[in-house]
Amino acid sequence: MPKVLSPGQVKQYESEGAVWPVRVMSPEQATGYRASLEQHEQRTGEPLQGNWRHKTHLLFTWADALVRQPAILDAVQDCIGPNIVCWSSTFFIKEANSPGFVSWHQDSTYWGLDPDDVITAWIALTDVDENNGYMQMIPGSHKINQLPHLDTFHKDNLLSRGQEISVEVDKTKARGIALAKGEISLHHIKVVHGSDANRSADRRIGFAVRYIPTHVRQTKLRDSAQLVRGVDEHGNFDWEPRPQADLDAQALATHASAVQRQLKTLYDGAKQTSFRA
Repeated sequence: MPKVLSPGQVKQYESEGAVWPVRVMSPEQATGYRASLEQHEQRTGEPLQGNWRHKTHLLFTWADALVRQPAILDAVQDCIGPNIVCWSSTFFIKEANSPGFVSWHQDSTYWGLDPDDVITAWIALTDVDENNGYMQMIPGSHKINQLPHLDTFHKDNLLSRGQEISVEVDKTKARGIALAKGEISLHHIKVVHGSDANRSADRRIGFAVRYIPTHVRQTKLRDSAQLVRGVDEHGNFDWEPRPQADLDAQALATHASAVQRQLKTLYDGAKQTSFRA
């Protein structure tokens, strides 16, 4: 029996490639995580930037706690099973009244993970709606073959390579994924999705965590990740230590090493080789 999702929600994930909303924490808890992020930003005097938006759970104890939230792992387990690896995490932050967007794409394009039993838990730390640029997805698109993409490196595109699907996407089939803070959506690595700019007066903050079962492997290089639930019987990844304190020497070294591996994976064959703000 599912731990968090209903049988109907599990079927929805299998048939449509996404399911939402799933309540995993209170609005107050979500606001607390936002506060932890913004306290760091206040100390540095700028929004979370560049590489630190990626694999953030290796840098901060509060982000480490977030990727290990039991309710999130329960929902993920309902879809991919009990042995769970956290492969990566990424902050998708759209500032108030900003042009940042996410083009129509499939996550599977450059990740190098095989097989495609990969799920993203997209955690809303603010309310997310059409006005502030919620995610949109094409139901059932995870069942089609990998679509061709092209790199744009558009300055306002929040994706690493500004990648976008190079064939026509039927946007009339799209469904918007509205979430209240403290809720998540779950989507498959191959589902076609994207999002528009934030036209609201507040930030839109989402934290996307990519989970895989332990049998999934990285085909491009020897990668690193974290076992967050269950046991590993495959040995496909080097294990990353958890941060013991925010931005301590160990955390910074672990993050730098992990990000370098991910850069080699995500930018394989690309002209640009660093994460953008």
